Amino acid sequence: MRVDELSPAPGANKAGQRVGRGIGGKGGKTAGRGTKGQQSRGRGKVARGFEGGQMPLKQRVPKLKGFNNPFRVEYTAVNLHSIAKLEVGEISPEILVARGLLRKGDYVKVLGYGELTAKVDVTAHAVSKSAEAAIVALGGTVTIVPMPFKVRPAANGNQFTNR
Repeated sequence: MRVDELSPAPGANKAGQRVGRGIGGKGGKTAGRGTKGQQSRGRGKVARGFEGGQMPLKQRVPKLKGFNNPFRVEYTAVNLHSIAKLEVGEISPEILVARGLLRKGDYVKVLGYGELTAKVDVTAHAVSKSAEAAIVALGGTVTIVPMPFKVRPAANGNQFTNR
């Protein structure tokens, strides 16, 4: 037996149905494509995402703008009137967490809204100038807690502070 004598088993190959050859048999006239419309003509393919000429969803949805700065520092603001209500001589992030004014791990910034009535020693990650002036005026002290991350160098080689 030679290679040119090989043939598939009987019934293994089946000829495809020839459609669109007149109305005499199956697959005549519209050739099984139905009547009219984009799928009945030409290739009959519709591009993925095509919505019949209407503006596609992927173009209707607005694009995202801006970016999230990974070096941004979010402070939790604590005003002087909140500190005055605590009636404690010393304020630190741990004390504020214990009193429920902020969550554990938050960075504290003391702001100057309100008035103090007694001397207070404040320890925080940042303090506004007006708050610092009010605290020092009553004989209190202000201590800045260093941030728990490294400061990245600026483009010109100088270090900038996260304060």
